[in-house]
Amino acid sequence: MLCLSFSSMANDDSNKATRVMPSTTAETEMSRLAGDEFYKKVQDGKKGYTTSLSMEHDVLVSHPSETWYILKEKWMSPLGAIAVLGSLAMVTLAYFIVGPLKLSAPRTGRKIKRWSRIDRALHWSMAFTFLSLAITGMTLVWGKHFLKPVISTDAWGDIVYAAKQFHNYVGPIFFILLGAVLIKWWRKSTFKKIDLQWCLKLGGMVGPHKGTHPSAEFSNAGEKIIFWMLITCGFIAAISGFVLDFPIFGQGRRDMDVSNLAHMISALILICGFIFHIYIGLFGMEGALEGMVKGEVDETWAKEHHDIWYAEMKAQGKVEEPEQSDPKSQETADNAKS
Repeated sequence: MLCLSFSSMANDDSNKATRVMPSTTAETEMSRLAGDEFYKKVQDGKKGYTTSLSMEHDVLVSHPSETWYILKEKWMSPLGAIAVLGSLAMVTLAYFIVGPLKLSAPRTGRKIKRWSRIDRALHWSMAFTFLSLAITGMTLVWGKHFLKPVISTDAWGDIVYAAKQFHNYVGPIFFILLGAVLIKWWRKSTFKKIDLQWCLKLGGMVGPHKGTHPSAEFSNAGEKIIFWMLITCGFIAAISGFVLDFPIFGQGRRDMDVSNLAHMISALILICGFIFHIYIGLFGMEGALEGMVKGEVDETWAKEHHDIWYAEMKAQGKVEEPEQSDPKSQETADNAKS
């Protein structure tokens, strides 16, 4: 031990002129144990020898992983926060400047069945699962900036552990629900020529066409865009999450790096998209939430927002007919008024 110590000290003295001082505790300990020259080789990605048989066991410092870290912390994290906060700011401005889209005619009181119990159960299960995953995911990414400084270290550790466990275990449930949503609703979400006209008029919600209620089928173009965004980005987020959750199938560092970035990007697109979806359902359109809560919508709402679907329902006899008043009783009422 003494011989090795003196040898290390002599080696350190001979290299003082070219020494690169370590900047972290881990680097300091590495330099003390193995010497600066060895640590420089490790930093350069030089391969060594270990008795491990795992993938990439002979490389201690991976330069591509350092690139992933820079992309994640220096770019994705701040830009993602700007995107989420910007989406919230946009819907807030839309509410106060543009205002919600109101019905052009009074409600008739006659209801049309729009969503079954299974549809509503699937929708709200997906909504709860997605929102809980979004909250726990954002806590893991940004919690260290806004939550960690104001609570104790023990409390922060408990929150991170709970968020990570919840995120890992609920993720597969989201994948299953996503498959069920695709099977149940894809036929209602196929794009047609009428959807292009809806998009050109911006759904009649803003601009010169506000209040015009462009034609739409059971699902309008906006709902179809949200649906396919959910399916596409949802499956990317779920599959990349599986790669991160179960690193036991030969995934290397590059696989984990790329999966992490794909997971973050797809999740951010979903979060921003559903901020607008939630706004429309809760505040942006009169009567939009009623169908998914009660399963039925008012005849006026159906006629204005989904006129093609309304015409189909009426042709099939699924629209309540207005009550016919008795002519004799109406004549009696008119005489009483006169």
